[in-house]
Parts: sequence; structure tokens; C-alpha cells
Amino acid sequence: MTDTSNARPADSEAQAPRQSRLHRLMRYIPLIAPVLLWAVPCWVLLYTGQYWPLPVTLVGTALSVLGLVGMPLAMGRGHGRRQQDRAAIVGDTLLGTSWVLFTWSVLIGVFLRLALTVAGVGESQERARIVTWAVLGVTAVLLAWGYAEARRVPRVRRLDVQLPRLGAGLDGTRVVLITDTHYGPLDRARWSARVCETVNALEADLVCHTGDIADGTAERRRAQAVPLGTVRATRARVYVTGNHEYYGEAQGWVDLMDELGWEPLRNRHLLLERGGDTLVVAGVDDVTAESSGLAGHRAHLAGALDGADPDLPVLLLAHQPKFIDRAAAAGIDLQLSGHTHGGQIWPFHHLVRIDQPAVAGLSHHGPRTLLYTSRGTGFWGPPFRVFAPSEITLLVLRSPHLPTSM
Repeated sequence: MTDTSNARPADSEAQAPRQSRLHRLMRYIPLIAPVLLWAVPCWVLLYTGQYWPLPVTLVGTALSVLGLVGMPLAMGRGHGRRQQDRAAIVGDTLLGTSWVLFTWSVLIGVFLRLALTVAGVGESQERARIVTWAVLGVTAVLLAWGYAEARRVPRVRRLDVQLPRLGAGLDGTRVVLITDTHYGPLDRARWSARVCETVNALEADLVCHTGDIADGTAERRRAQAVPLGTVRATRARVYVTGNHEYYGEAQGWVDLMDELGWEPLRNRHLLLERGGDTLVVAGVDDVTAESSGLAGHRAHLAGALDGADPDLPVLLLAHQPKFIDRAAAAGIDLQLSGHTHGGQIWPFHHLVRIDQPAVAGLSHHGPRTLLYTSRGTGFWGPPFRVFAPSEITLLVLRSPHLPTSM
């Protein structure tokens, strides 16, 4: 037999340089990304055969340089130590604008130019200018539409979810999921109140908030979050932390939600009883909690299920979909998550998939575990949603054990 014990360290040592080089490269992404987001559109719109008059070229180039310099500066002042909301709004808006402009500069710059060339439309300069106007037109339309999508009250998405272990008495249990409200620099107190009115109209048995309530501390965003206290549920209102709580004093958010009448499920559970049957509703802190250094905060599934009857079905709240590996290993029936925003601005969902097993909707994991990933109720940062609409989710739990009529 071949002794492979010596091969493993060698493999690890061979991989170590590659991993370290990758980690070094990742450090430069915050520097490289802004350059690409502004330089590529500038090149496509101004310097690929358009031959614009010199003043047009100079003004366009100056605007690109201004965006390249201004975006990181505004975001730094807005989201850094100074926490200046106006600067954050400017920086976030520039970030969303540059992403949309970059995406469609690449797509239209390649495919439309190719199509025009194949079709024999115009001369090279004419084709280049058609591409420029097409990119600017599509970008303007998508940003206007995306802004309206981000600021509106989300539509309700309803789906029935059958859980094999759910007792007949729990059939029809109405669970409403909101998540990633991200109250932030743009004051959305009125929007928050309207979201809560929509939730109340759904007459839920259980209302869940799976984290990322806001960007900022509970004290700073309190006015926007207070309407959550008006949410009604016949059984319970439950909440778990998201990663953004750990950027803004997570314990303050836990305390505020408790004050507003929500039950923070910090690695614990409660029982929802109906019609003689019982559902375990459990929650865990976000997976980033432990690295935050905040005492007592960590994602601890065993603690959340401690004392629960293992034969009962379990509904688990966990902010990030990637917690599903641990949930499936423990035989959880249904995990509710957010975090991804569905990508928020297309095609960012492709990058989200690198880190998360699901971006939106219902998915199966393991022999019996289901995961529902919400696209989120609000938005983070850039006030745009493009091909990733927000949602308030109504999940109606269904049992396969209903008595059959004779």
C-alpha cells in the first residue's frame, strides 16, 4: 500500500503560496474596482471611435475622474468613523450608478457594436456613437426604474411550503418574513410604517425578521425602526441578528427589538402550538457574530435546539443562507434567510453565488431540509433595485397529514 500521510502536507504546502497570493490580490480589490467601474465606461463611451468634439471628450473624462475620486471619498466619510449621512447618500448613489453604467457599457459595447457591424449599419464612427447613446439611454432608464423599485413598498410574495413532519393541526400556519430593511442614511420612517401596515394585512400567525435591520446604531436609526412595534401576529414576532447589526452595536438592536415587542431568538427557541400540534421556532445569531468580539454572541445551533423534542418539526431563522449546511446536518425542516438581496442590482447575483448557496426563493438541501431565501424588504447602500425586486414573503405551511374525506 502507498503511504499518503506524507503527501497531504506537501499538497497543503503547495496550495499555501496560491492561497496567500489570492489573499494578497483580494486586498487590492477595493482599489481596483472603482478604477474599473469608472474607466471602462469612460473608454467605451468616449474613446472607441466616436471622435467627439474636444469639449465633449474633456467634459466626459472630467466627470469620470470626478466619479472615480468622489465615490470612495464620499463612501469613506459616509460609512467610516464620521458617519455623515449626506456623504453616504452621494457615495452610495455613485456606486450604484457606476455599476449599472459599467455593466451596460460592457454588454452593449460588445454585443450592439457587433450586431451593427454584422448588419452593416453605418460607418465605424456612427456605430460607436450609437453604442454611446444606447448605453446612456439604458443606464438612465434602469436607474430611474431601479430607484422607484427600491423606494416602493415591496409586493407580497406568497407560496405554500409543505413540511413532511408538520402535524395536521399546523396546516395553514401563516408565516410572514421580512428581512434586510436596512434603515439608513435615506430616512424611510414613512416607508417603514407602510411596510408594517402591509404585514398586518396578511394576518400572520408568526412574523419573522431575519436581520440587517439597519445601517447604524439603534439609537441613530430608532425613528425608522419604531414602526416595527406596530406589527401584529397571532402567535409571535421573532427576530435574529444579521451581519450589519455587528457593524452598529448589535446588542443595542437586540434590546430595541425586545422593547418593541419582538422576541430575539438568540440561539434559543420557542414553541408554536396549534390544533394539538407543535412547531419549534428557533433562531441563531449571524455567522459573523463570534468574530465581532461581542460577548455572548455567536451562531450556536445546538444551543438554539437545546431542550426541544427532536421529533418535532423545526423552523429556523438564520440571516445568511450559507448556514444551511449546519441546518441540514441537524435535520432542520425549514430555514428562513435573507442577506443576499437577490443580488439587488443585476448581474451582481452572480458574485453573491460565490459566497452563498442560494440567492432567492425556495431550495432543497439534504434529505428533508428546505431553505427559503428572501430578496429582502429594503435595500443596502445604492438606492436602486434592478431585476431583483424587494419582497414581503407570506409562507403558508402545509402538512401532508390531513385527514382524507370518505
